[in-house]
Amino acid sequence: MATLKDAVARKPILATIRLLVPAGAARPAPPVGPALGFYRLNLMAFCKDFNARTQKYKAETPMQVTLTAYKDSTFEFVVKSPSVSWFLKKAAGIETASTRPGHNVVSSLTLRHVYEIAKLKQADPFCKHMSLEALCKSIIGTANSMGIEIVKDL
Repeated sequence: MATLKDAVARKPILATIRLLVPAGAARPAPPVGPALGFYRLNLMAFCKDFNARTQKYKAETPMQVTLTAYKDSTFEFVVKSPSVSWFLKKAAGIETASTRPGHNVVSSLTLRHVYEIAKLKQADPFCKHMSLEALCKSIIGTANSMGIEIVKDL
């Protein structure tokens, strides 16, 4: 239970902003500029910090960002890895998923691909409590809904 001292020490939250920004390419232009400028946050500080955190990823990798803006014009943000559907599309080498999943198979992937994606997603702050098996099952479900067939070996 939080003590009175902890409750007083917390900053009042102004907004929670969710963005999809390419890795290493945060600039004070749309979509970042208008979203942060509305709350009078320091755009350049966010751009520099985001680009430093995402420099290990390949350019143009879409990164999910959850930014918490406080009333004193400060902010904190959490960078998540790309979505599972993005990883599946890259692994399968396709641009779009099937328009009729379950009827049309767009591509096939092996269980090894699923395992590698699960290992990458396990580093995510919101997936670190999940077991590797649960992540693999979730990824297989996403692949099936995209029209990607999962096979044991190609």
